[in-house]
Amino acid sequence: MPGLARKVLVCAAVDGLILQPLHSKKDQLRASPLIKIKYGTASVSQTCRDSVPELSNPDSSFEAFGIVGILTVFRYSYLISITGRQQVAQVRGQPIYVVTEVALTPCTSQNDAAEAVAKTALAISNREAAHSDGDTATEDDAPRDSGSNDEAIDDVLDPTEGEESAGETGPSAIARSSVAQDVIARRGSYGRFAKSWFSRSGWTMDQKRNMGLSAEQLERANASKVEAKKGSDAAKRVPRKFPLPSDAVENDSAAVSLLPKLLRTTQILFGSSRTFYFSYDYDITRSAANPAPASTPLVPLVDHVDPTFFWNKNVLQPFIDAGVDSLALPLMQGFVGQRTFTVDSNPPQVDDAAKDSLELKDMDCDNKAAGNPASTRSEGGPESSRPTEKKFDITVISRRSTKRAGLRYLRRGIDEGGNVANCVETEQILSPAEGASDPDAKTYFFVQIRGSFPVFFTQSPYSLKPAPVLQHSPDTNYVALKKHFEWLRQKYGLMQCINLVEKHGVEAPIGQRYEENIKRLNEEEARPEDDQIAFEWFDFHHVCRGMKFENVSVLLETLGPRLEKWGSTVMVNGQIESQQVGAFRTNCMDCLDRTNVCQSSFAKYMLDTQLKELGFDMNVQKDQENAWFNTLWADNGDAISKQYASTGAMKGDYTRTRKRNYRGALTDAGLSLTRLFNGMFNDFFLQTTIDFLLGNVTSLVFEEFEANMMTKDPAVSMQKMREQAIDLSQKRVIADESEEFIGGWTLLTPNVPDTIRSSSLEEAVLLLTDKALYLCRFDWNLDKVSSFERVDLAHVTGIKFGTYITSTISAAQVDEMRNVGLIVEYKPGVTDITRVNTRSLSTSVSGASKMGREPTSGIEASEQEPQAAKEASAAVAEDKPAPATAPIAGIAEGIAEGIAGFFTPRAQEPQARKIALKALHSITSAADPMAKSKDDEPGAITRLSEMQQVILIASEIERLAIRSQPKLQAKKDGESGLIEKGDIISLADAKKNTGLLEQLGHSLKKMVWA
Repeated sequence: MPGLARKVLVCAAVDGLILQPLHSKKDQLRASPLIKIKYGTASVSQTCRDSVPELSNPDSSFEAFGIVGILTVFRYSYLISITGRQQVAQVRGQPIYVVTEVALTPCTSQNDAAEAVAKTALAISNREAAHSDGDTATEDDAPRDSGSNDEAIDDVLDPTEGEESAGETGPSAIARSSVAQDVIARRGSYGRFAKSWFSRSGWTMDQKRNMGLSAEQLERANASKVEAKKGSDAAKRVPRKFPLPSDAVENDSAAVSLLPKLLRTTQILFGSSRTFYFSYDYDITRSAANPAPASTPLVPLVDHVDPTFFWNKNVLQPFIDAGVDSLALPLMQGFVGQRTFTVDSNPPQVDDAAKDSLELKDMDCDNKAAGNPASTRSEGGPESSRPTEKKFDITVISRRSTKRAGLRYLRRGIDEGGNVANCVETEQILSPAEGASDPDAKTYFFVQIRGSFPVFFTQSPYSLKPAPVLQHSPDTNYVALKKHFEWLRQKYGLMQCINLVEKHGVEAPIGQRYEENIKRLNEEEARPEDDQIAFEWFDFHHVCRGMKFENVSVLLETLGPRLEKWGSTVMVNGQIESQQVGAFRTNCMDCLDRTNVCQSSFAKYMLDTQLKELGFDMNVQKDQENAWFNTLWADNGDAISKQYASTGAMKGDYTRTRKRNYRGALTDAGLSLTRLFNGMFNDFFLQTTIDFLLGNVTSLVFEEFEANMMTKDPAVSMQKMREQAIDLSQKRVIADESEEFIGGWTLLTPNVPDTIRSSSLEEAVLLLTDKALYLCRFDWNLDKVSSFERVDLAHVTGIKFGTYITSTISAAQVDEMRNVGLIVEYKPGVTDITRVNTRSLSTSVSGASKMGREPTSGIEASEQEPQAAKEASAAVAEDKPAPATAPIAGIAEGIAEGIAGFFTPRAQEPQARKIALKALHSITSAADPMAKSKDDEPGAITRLSEMQQVILIASEIERLAIRSQPKLQAKKDGESGLIEKGDIISLADAKKNTGLLEQLGHSLKKMVWA
C-alpha cells in the first residue's frame, strides 16, 4: 500500500495552510506534492512550491506526526494535527503509537493561522529544549518514534564520516563507539539514516532545501530556535485556549458561541486523553478474526480499515475526497498495551521447605525487581537466561465501535440498526518477543467482545444505581436484537452470550427480556444446537458476594470447554493456519467492571492453553503472580471505563492483584461518586462533541444544546418514529371506516389541554379525516397512544396561525420565523370525546353537559377505544346522544343530570375550547448521509419550513370544516373563511412571561454544562 507521511510540515501561506508530507526513507523516491487548505472554504488541493512562504523564522512552521482531519463549524474550519505520540507496542514488526497531543490550527485567515502556527512551534520547541536539558528520551522522540523494520532499509555509512571518526582515539572514540552501539541496539538503524531520523531537525533539513531555503537561512533558523529555547518561559504544550474567531460577531449562532469549548473538548478528546491509536503500516482496526479482503498494493491504508473502528473518518473526509492518501491516517479509539514475559519449558524445582528459611541475600533492599521474575530475566544479561527459557510478547488491542458511540447514561442499549452502546472488540495477541528469528514461530490471536444489552432501555444519570426503564414493544426489541446478532455472526461466527447482571432486583427485568429474545431467536431460526446462540446468565454479585471474585472460576468451569473448542486464530509466517470459530459476548449493566473481571479470566485461560500447546506449563512457573498479565488487563479495563464512564474501572484491584479487600471497596465508592458527578454535569457537552466529530449531527446540534443543555440520540430516527406513531394512532383512534383519512402530522402542544401557555410542551400526533380532527398524546417510550381528543369538524369555529414563542432563553427559541403555530377553536358537541388510555380506561363525551372524564374498568384499551368511537359515530348518524361506556356509572350520572335538569331553567351553552399546536423545527441537527449540497450546512435534512407546515395544516382543516358546515358554504367566498393570521404568543409577550428564575436557571446550567 502507498506509504503514509511519517511527519508533516505545517505553515501558513497567503491563501491557505500549506502541508508538506515528509515520508520515510523508502518512500522518498516518489514525489511528495504540497497540499493546500484554502482559507474560508477549507478545500483541500495540491499546490506548487512557489506558494510556500518564507520559513527562515523558526516559528513559521511546525512538524506534526500526522493529520487527524479538519473540523468545520459553519464557516470556521480548523486543522487537527498530531504533535505528540508515544510508541506503546510493536505487532508483526510494525510500531503502534498513542496520540498524546494535538494542535488545532484555524483555516480562516492568514493572520489567525500564522499566529496559531507560531504558538504551536514555540510550544514544541520549548518542550524539546526541556527534554534536551534533561538529556532523556521523551515520549515524542526515538526510540519510541521508530522501530519499523521497513524504515531501516539498506543505508550505508558516509565515507567522510568514517574518515573523521577513524582518526580519533582514546576516550572520545570510546564514547562515539558506545553511542553507535546504542543507536544500532535501540533504534534499528545507523549512519546517515539514523542522523536524519533521530535528529531534532529530522528530514526537515532536506525538505526545506527542496522548498527553496538556502544554507544561510537554515543556519539563521536554527540559531533563532536556540535563542527561543533559552529565553522563552512559555508553556511546553500546544495552545489550549481558543478565543472566538476574529470575524465572529456577538449575535452569531450558538455553534460559534460554543466554539471555544468545542475546540478545547476536541483537543482533550483526540490528544491528552491518550485514547486514540494509529500505525503507519499496520491496520490496527482489524483483528486476525476479521482480516481485510485481498487487495492490490496500490490501495491506501484508509481503504483497508474497518469502518466500524475508523474514528476520524468524518473529519478526514476532505483529504480522502481530494485523493491525498499520504495524509489519510486512520485513528482508532480504545486501548493498546504490550508486555514481555519469560517462561521456562523445564523450570528449576524449588524446595518448598527452603521458602521458609531466610538468607542474607534475600534481604537486599536494592533488588526491587525481585518480585517480578519475568521482568528481571527480560532485562538481565546472558547469565540469567536458561536454554529452556523463551520470551514472548503479549499484546492487548481493544477497539471501540463508532456505532452508538458515547458516554454511559447518554448511550444505552441498542438502536434500530442493531448497534449497541459501548461495543468493544478486544484482541489478545501472543507472539515471540521482538527480535526472535524463528520464521516458523506461531502467533496466537484471541478475540472477545463486549456490548450493552441488545434491548431498548434508558437509565437516569441522577442516581447511583438507577433502575433501567425498558422501552418500545417486544417486537421492536426483537427485530433490533436480531439485526445485532446477524452482524455479530457475520463478523465472528458462533456466539456465546454471558450475562452478568443480577437475577433479582432492579437489573432482573432487562436480563429476562434479553434471555427471552435470545430464546425466541433460536426457536425461529431452528438451527442445529451447536450453531445456536448459547446464553449463560451468571449472577456475578450473587456468586462473588463478600468480595470473593475468585469465584469467577465457577463460570470458567462451565465455559472452559467451549473456549478450548472454539480456539484462537493461529498465524505462522504471515499465513493463517487455523481460525477462531466463535466469540464470547460479555455484558453487565455498563459492560465495564464485572465484564473486565470475566474477560481477563477468559483471556488468561486461553493464554495458559496456548502456552501449554507450545510446551510451557504456567502452573509450574516460578512466577505465579503474573503481574505482567494482570496489570496489562487492568490498564485495558481502566482505559475502556474512562472512555465510557469518565473514570477508571471498579474492581481494578482484583484485576491487578487477584486479591480483593476493603481498600478496593472504598476506591470503588469514590469512583461511583465521580461517575455520578460526570453523568450529571460533564457528559452532556462531551456527548454532543462526539456526535459532531463522528458526523452523526451537524452544527445545528449546538443550537439544540444551548436551548436544552442536552441533545437527542441521533441514532434514533425521529422521522421514522413519527411515521410509525402516526400509523399506530390512525389504527387505534379512527374506528369509523367511513371516515376518510386525510393526513397526519407530529406537532408540539401544551401538556395541559385547552391552554396556550404551559410549563412544557410535548410532541403529539394530529390526525385529520373528512369528518373530525384527532389530537393524540403519544407515549414515545412504550409506543402507545396515552390519550386522544376527537373534535368534529362541524364544531370548528376558527383557526389562527402566527408567531408562537414559548421561551426566550436561547437564540433559536426567539426566532419568529421558526417558532410558529396555530390554534383551532371549537364548541364541544356530543361527538367530541376525550379518552385516556390507562389500565383503567377513562372516557369523556363532550355534549351539552360539562366536559368530564368517566372512569371505566375491566376493558383493555385496544378493545375499548374503537368501540367508543363507533358508538359516538353511530350516535351522530342517528342524531342520538352517545351512550355511556360504563353502564352503572352512566345510568347513575344520567339520573342525576336528569333530576338537576328538571329544576334548571335552561341548558347552559358549552364553553368554547381550543387546541394549541406548535410546528417542529423543519431543519434538524441529524446528519443525512444522502445529502449532496455542501453550500450551506453539510448534511442538514431540509423539509417544508415551519410556516409552510402551519399554513398547509390550517388550510386543510379549514377546507374540510367548511364542507362540514352548510352555513359557511352558503356565505360568499370572502366571508366564509375560518383562518385568521396573528400572533399566538408574540416575542414581546414571551419576554414578559419568561421569569427571572427561568433565566437564572438556564444561565446556571449553561455555566456548568457549557
